[in-house]
Amino acid sequence: MEGDSVTLHTDVTEVQRDDLILWMFQSQDKLIAEIHKQAIYIFDSVGSFRNSLQLEQKTGSLTIRNIRPEHSGLYQLTAINHGTTSHKTFNVTVSEALEINVAHLPVPVISRDSLQCSLSSSSSQQNCSLLCSVVNVSRVTLSWYKGNSLLSSISVSEFSISLSLPLEVEYQDENSYSCVLNNPISNQTQHLDISKLCLTPCCGSTEVVIRLVISALVGVATVAAVIYDIRSERLQ
Repeated sequence: MEGDSVTLHTDVTEVQRDDLILWMFQSQDKLIAEIHKQAIYIFDSVGSFRNSLQLEQKTGSLTIRNIRPEHSGLYQLTAINHGTTSHKTFNVTVSEALEINVAHLPVPVISRDSLQCSLSSSSSQQNCSLLCSVVNVSRVTLSWYKGNSLLSSISVSEFSISLSLPLEVEYQDENSYSCVLNNPISNQTQHLDISKLCLTPCCGSTEVVIRLVISALVGVATVAAVIYDIRSERLQ
């Protein structure tokens, strides 16, 4: 990330007096650091490092302090150690500070969809409605997976937004479900435990019976009120 310090290691145990360590940036003609006869030389031939480079005297490893996006690219090492020449190439990619919050994603939260519970009818009691939610995210995709198969997803590019993605499963479903929040840099996964969240239907059988009894009583009361009004009119 922008602002971090990154060390590129030579794998040299100890630089001897006759050894040579050369660090190039982007191409062979841009020498940025060197150890020759155990003396350290730092160059800024590309004009962008601004005293950010540091060489480790013993191993010749290169450290880039307060790294910035313009430091992204190929770093090429040539090391002559104990008479043996070796080459290494490092590909460094630096993400801008704006992407730091994007990289640190929250873990999605899976919960029972209370709204669907309140609206569900007795004929749909075999299903369990769930929501996977995240808050304060940007440039992410929120997805439901059944095993390794994508079921649904939603993406957003705005900043500091909250997302929710619904899923409906059966109470006795034994498949593996997971909710994944991801961006090009990282991801977070929350696995669904159906046995905990969908332990019972939104409205248990007892509650259904109570509701039916109440509905029946209301119906009887309504009919009785109508009959009473009719008799009252006749008596008048």
